This record gives sequence, structure tokens and C-alpha cells, in this order.
Amino acid sequence: MFVLRELIKVTYVPLMLGGFLTAALYAVAGGYGFGALLVLLLLAIGISFALERLVPYERQWNQDRGDSWRDVLHAFVNEGANASSVALLPLIVAIVPGFDIWPTDWPMWGQLFLAILIADCGITLVHYASHFYPILWRFHAVHHSVKRMYGFNGLMKHPLHQAIETVGGTCPLILMGIPLDVATLLAFAIAIQLLLQHSNVDVKIGVLRYVLALSPLHRFHHIKRPVEGDVNFGLFTTVWDRMLGTAVYDAERRFSSSDLGIGKEPDYPNGYLAQLIRPFKAPSKTEAAVPNQPVE
Repeated sequence: MFVLRELIKVTYVPLMLGGFLTAALYAVAGGYGFGALLVLLLLAIGISFALERLVPYERQWNQDRGDSWRDVLHAFVNEGANASSVALLPLIVAIVPGFDIWPTDWPMWGQLFLAILIADCGITLVHYASHFYPILWRFHAVHHSVKRMYGFNGLMKHPLHQAIETVGGTCPLILMGIPLDVATLLAFAIAIQLLLQHSNVDVKIGVLRYVLALSPLHRFHHIKRPVEGDVNFGLFTTVWDRMLGTAVYDAERRFSSSDLGIGKEPDYPNGYLAQLIRPFKAPSKTEAAVPNQPVE
């Protein structure tokens, strides 16, 4: 069992990311329909949950804290919104004037890779801004209110903030004329990456930490203390964080629930509807402060 666990730690990320993206590419190329991607996503979620219990980074993060159904609701609503956005893509492309410069002659994997790089840049910049502009932070705070990190946390976002991130990541792609099948693959890739980025599997990523924004790096982003948590904003890669000077990693650092949450709002609402309403309530003096600045 020890050997199996150590093997999982090393192979989990390459097999999940590479394996499921390859399967998705074959499913689309083979004409199996986008329903096949839903089946693959459900399988990925199942594997993620199973391995979080077999090889956990922090066992306590596998325990329900009255937040599991809330996270399911967040996931259902947000993934449903993603699917709707993809379904509306032909209409959006028809309405929005573009440049029609998408490289449709590239192989599908190359088009997906390009889409990931472009979307990663836009989403990272929106994410970065969300930590420095109070109006954006109020909606982004929903995501940072978590007290444990596991796969579903990546899908726990206020719908309006997710919409803003989606616009930031996809506008350049729409203007370039991204095809529907590539956009669908991108949405699938984002869902898989969010599972990995917030995973409670105790992975060993080695040199991948220099390239991919995975859970060992993203845990630093969820530190509840101001300034210290304003790092590692990337969704897929560390490229943009290195350019912004916000890439941080310490292999010796360990995290627990006491490190997570929102330091200025320790009693942030835990319920789904309460979290949807929270950004619209008048902020206190503490909450109105610029997010990344300590409050005296």
C-alpha cells in the first residue's frame, strides 16, 4: 500500500491532466458528442474524491463541515453557466465582430493549447485585479471563504465573479473566432484544472511547479492573511505570475485550516444563498479596505 500511495503522489497530476485532456480530444474528434465530456468530467470528480481519501494532504479537509451541499450547488450552478456560455458561442460569435484569425488548420491539440494560454492570461489578470479592487474582491471573497481545500473548492465561486473571469478569459478568443469544439474543450480543461488546483491529494509535482499552477502552489494563494495570500494567481500556468512577480513556493511549508479563509472576515457566511447575497450588503470599515492591505 505504501508503494501504491507514493506512486499516486507522483502520477496523479500527469494522469489526470494529460489523461483526461487526451480522452476529451479523442471524444470530440471521434464525434461522440459533448455528452461524452460530461461523463469524463464526472469520472474525473469521482477519481479526485477517491484519491483525496486514499492519499490526503490533510485528512481533516475530507470531513464535511456543513459545506458539502453548498459546494455541490456552487458547482452545479457554475458548471451549468459554463455549459450555457459554450452553447451560446455561435450566437455570440455571430453578433460580436471579430477578426476571424483563429488557426483552424492547426491540429486540435494545438488549438486547445493556444486557447488555454490565452484564457489563462485573461483569467489571471482578472484574478489579480480582484485582490486589489474592493468591488471585485467582494464577489471574489466567496471563493476565499473556504476553510478546507478539496477538489470542489475550485468550482465554488460567486456566479457574477465567474462571469467576469469568463469574459476576461474568452473575449480575445471570441474576437479571434474560436470554434465551438475548441471552446468546449477549453471549458472541460478548466474544470479539470480547477479540480487539480484545489485538490486535497498529497501530490509530488517536481519540476512541474515551475510551469503549472497546481495545488501545492495554490494553497499559498488561500492564506487568509493580507498580502501573504496575494500570490500565485494563475489558473493553468505560472507564466503570468512570474511576469507579475507574484510566483511563490516553499516546499517545506505545510497548511491547515487555521491558515485558510478571510482574515478580515472570520465569520463570513457559510450558506449558499447567504454567500450569493453577501457581496451586495453594505461593507463595514474593515471590509471596505483595499483587500491586500492590513487593517490597523
